[in-house]
This record gives sequence, C-alpha cells and structure tokens, in this order.
Amino acid sequence: MGGSQVRGAGDLSSCPRANIEAACTCSITERLARAHQDWGLGKMKGLQLLLKLLLVASILGTQGQRQVYFREEFEDGENTSYFYMLRFLFLYSIDGWKKRWVESNHQPDYGKFRLTAGKFYGDKEKDKGLQTSEDAKFYALSARFTPFSNVNETLVVQFSVKHEQGIDCGGGYVKLFPDSLNQEDMHSESNYYIMFGPDICGFGNNEVKVIFYHQEKYYANNRTIKCRINKDTHLYTLILRPNATYEVKIDNEHVISGELEDDWDFLPPRKIKDPYARKPRKWDERAQIEDPEDKKPEDWEEFEFIPDPEAKKPDDWNEAMDGDWEAPLIQNVKYKGQWKPRIIDNPNYQGEWIHPEIDNPQYKPDPTICHYYNISVLGLDLWQVKSGSIFDNFLLTNDEEFAEEVGNNTWGLRKDREKKWREVYEEIEKKRKAEEAKKKREREKEREEDIWGLDREDSEEDFEEEPGNVRQMQEDGAERAFQRGEL
Repeated sequence: MGGSQVRGAGDLSSCPRANIEAACTCSITERLARAHQDWGLGKMKGLQLLLKLLLVASILGTQGQRQVYFREEFEDGENTSYFYMLRFLFLYSIDGWKKRWVESNHQPDYGKFRLTAGKFYGDKEKDKGLQTSEDAKFYALSARFTPFSNVNETLVVQFSVKHEQGIDCGGGYVKLFPDSLNQEDMHSESNYYIMFGPDICGFGNNEVKVIFYHQEKYYANNRTIKCRINKDTHLYTLILRPNATYEVKIDNEHVISGELEDDWDFLPPRKIKDPYARKPRKWDERAQIEDPEDKKPEDWEEFEFIPDPEAKKPDDWNEAMDGDWEAPLIQNVKYKGQWKPRIIDNPNYQGEWIHPEIDNPQYKPDPTICHYYNISVLGLDLWQVKSGSIFDNFLLTNDEEFAEEVGNNTWGLRKDREKKWREVYEEIEKKRKAEEAKKKREREKEREEDIWGLDREDSEEDFEEEPGNVRQMQEDGAERAFQRGEL
C-alpha cells in the first residue's frame, strides 16, 4: 500500500460504519424505487436487480467493519492504476512524504528527519522510513488524518523502528494527539492521548513505554515491558480493546496483556486493608521452633579456651605487687561450640497472618478509561543522543487480524534478509576498521623513521584524500554483491 492512507469521504472502506450504513440505505432505496417503476418491464428483471442490490449491501456492510484510520509505509508510486500513477507523478515528488508530515517550528534547532532505508535492509525501496540524522537533538514531526474515536472500538497502534546506530540513549516511540494540536508548534509539553514504543537510556534501562492520558493526568504502565535493543528492525503493536483490556506485541508475538485498571493507576484500588483489623496477640507465625524438651549434654564443652592445667604460679610471684595470678589460656581440645537445641516443626504454627481486605469506599468504576474522541495526529516527539533510528510501517486500525497481516507482509517478509545484510555490513565494517588501523600504524611508523620530516607533508595529504568516496564505493560494491547472492 503506497504512501499514507487516511479516511476520506469517497472511501467507503474507511468511513465510519454509521456513514456506510446510511450510504447503503440511501443507495438501496433509490434503486428499489427505480426498480419499482420499471416493474412493468418484467418481474424477472426487477428480481435480478433486487438480488444484485442486496449483494452490494452485504459486501459494503462487511467492508464497514474494518477501519484503517492511518497507514504510512513511504512507498509512493507502488500502485499500478492510472489514477495512482498520476497521483504519484503530480502530487508526490522524491520528497513527497514532506507534504504529509509537518515539522514543528516550536524551537529552531530541532533535528532533521530524512527518508532512507539505512545502511542495511531487506528491500532498499520498501524499507525506506523516517531516520533521525543529527546527534544530541530533539525531534518533532507529525502527520494528520481524519479524526476518529476508539469508543466501543478496538484500537491498534503499530509501527516498526530500527536502531541501526546502536542507540545508547533516546526514544523510539510514537504519540497520538487530539485534532486540536497545532502541528507547527508541537513540542514535548504538547498534550497527547497515547505514547507507545521503546525508550532506551543506558545499560539495563530498555523498556517499552505505554502512557495514557486520563482525567488531566498521564499514567505510565506499572509492569515492566522490555524492548529489543539490537540493530534490527522490530515491529511494535499496542492493542486497546472495548472491554478495557490491552495487549502489547513485539514482532507480532504476544509479550504482555491484562486489564487497564490493574496495570495503570487510573483509579484507587478496588480493595484496601481493613483499618480496624489487628493481628491477634497469640497468633503464631513461626514455622519452626527450638525443641523445648532437648537438653544440653552434661559433658558439652562450650569454652574454646581454658586455663592451662599444668601451669604453675612462679615462686617469685608477689600478689601484693603483681595481683592475682591466673594460669595462661590454651586451646580446649574438647571444645564443641555453642550448644543449641534442635529445631522442630512448630505444632502451633498458624501460618502468616494476612491482613483482611475490604471494598475501598473511594473506588468507583470509570467506563471512560482510554476513551478518546478525536484522535487526529500521529507524531514523533523524541530526544536522541546518537541518531540513526528509522521509523516505518505506521498503522492505526480497529482490526487486530488486519494489523498482524500487515506486519507479516511488511516487516515480516523482509526481516530475515535485512538480518543477513546487516551481518555482511558489519563484517565489511570490521575489515574496513582493521585496514584503517593498519594504515594508521604504518603512517605513524613512517613518521618515526622520518627524522628530517621529508615525507610528513605528503603523508598528511594522502590521509586527507582517503576515506569518504573510497568507503562509499566499497559499501556500494558489497551491496551489489549481496543483492546478487555472492556474499
């Protein structure tokens, strides 16, 4: 599916269901009227027309169940119909995505996005996405679509991201905004409904953030969801269901699910500890105790050192001058350590006392949790220390199965080839760095041997002329070889 796709008035497959039903009803009514007028021309002809109309109504009703609110894969021109060919030629240039995505001007030094498949990929054209291109920058870019509501509907938020730079600290998430957002003024403090995706900063801090807006506050997920931190493309999917449950998938595989009330602190807890309950004074929580009938043996020696029985007081010992004489201490050969009674199971053990709970009088169910009425903008509002992340395959829909199918037909079809190309690319980079290190050592050795400095100027000029174009030629050659299956 080329480019972005949003709901339009002429696209029944993406209109609100109510509009579809209305359109179907209107169309059927008008055509039945015409059929009735022509009834005199033949009952059979009228019956055939009626059957056709019922078939069309059935098809349109089925199509109305799926809603694709937004879809962006940056594949402008892939459609083969004449209309889409013209649309590509006249609406979309090489930078056609810039007509659909708006850069914020809230601050003048936002980082720039560029459209690219990156250094390694499964398909150079189909894997093109929005890549952060400047280190230590904030980014603010967004796309608008027809407002929709997820009330009584499933909402699926899905996209892919590739941190090919080996991200050390930065965001890889998306945000959904209301239609009131001024895209040209979007910034980190702009109100949003949902934030979803990986957030990485430092070793061990690699989590999927799921933040919802509710009652003028933002609530982050209580359960930790680990994200993927390698350099391959990964598919992230958030599913919100009308029954107030959720699911997060990574690479189209289940990661976590549950109830919204349980995993976000939207509401006070349903149960609280009874403030009037107290543990009984005689409640015995000891699982084991010392045997009260166990007695220490009479010959048990607990003293590690004892006075030497063979020591004699010196004849010249003067107690008036020297004090009381004490024999020196020696190791007690019969020492057995401190005696302790044996441990037995406590016959009076009652288990751990559990504080009784009661219904929380402060708790009241809220059926409006995660109900949003005018979702209209998807944005990338990020900070990245090391740039290079590529965002692609954006999808907002109400159909879980369709989202999984789209993921399998985009990311899923090309992930294995991308991984192989990444391994080849990394091997090329490893060899290139080894060659550069070798050349650097050779130049340093030449400088040490050139005591008069005769060759220093020439070697510096050679060093300045080397890398850029040569490296690009090596990468292009390796890419062509990989595409031909030679690597």
